[in-house]
Amino acid sequence: MLEVVLLLSAAFIVGASKGGLASAGAIAVPMLALVMSPIAAAALLLPVFIVTDWFGVWLYRKDFSKRNVLILVPSMLLGIAIATLITPYTPESALLIFTGAIGLWYCAKTWLGSSQTERQPARLVPGVFWGVITGIASFITHSGSPPSQAYLLPQQLPKLTFAGTVAIAFAAGNFVKIPAYFAIGQLDNLNWSLVAGLSVAGIAGVYVGRWLTEIMRQETYMRFIHTTLFLLSVILVGRGGYELFAG
Repeated sequence: MLEVVLLLSAAFIVGASKGGLASAGAIAVPMLALVMSPIAAAALLLPVFIVTDWFGVWLYRKDFSKRNVLILVPSMLLGIAIATLITPYTPESALLIFTGAIGLWYCAKTWLGSSQTERQPARLVPGVFWGVITGIASFITHSGSPPSQAYLLPQQLPKLTFAGTVAIAFAAGNFVKIPAYFAIGQLDNLNWSLVAGLSVAGIAGVYVGRWLTEIMRQETYMRFIHTTLFLLSVILVGRGGYELFAG
């Protein structure tokens, strides 16, 4: 019973993240890691990510930053290609700690720094760097939010533009994961009936996430994103540290 509840909750959270509550979806794999291996959880949720991605793209088709999408998508694809090659040789614990540390660094820089931060433009070189890191982290653990938000949040985008940019960039990245996941055998023996049921829960989450994004004030929305990013980063570092020392 606990496993069913966690599966449905994880799928719903994935959908809500695609509806605009960015960062939340990356909690799904750590949540399912309570009842299954992280690798199995990442493979099971990939189809749910892809289905909900395209609902998110449809909802945000008019709300996104074209420049950021053009910078992030090719960079993420490069990161996914790198991850496909290094996955068999890279300890998952190391990547979890590294990814979580990025999120904690950004939160600390934001919360402990000056409140009068200047809005940053969408620069190419930082975008390529963070995009590659996002692709690598997203491929292995579906936890690409910290590096992508380290790049996007300083730009202080309007909430719908921010949500749409994230939705479109990750939709492209997740779609490209399919052949890579097949190539390394992570999609073998999936329960597709279960995937279908989880996708329905995910689609419901997309519309709830969009509704919540629309009704939140800009300040409340950004506070939610920062808080979720912080919590996610703590979870990633904690899980990575546990796996590193317990293993």
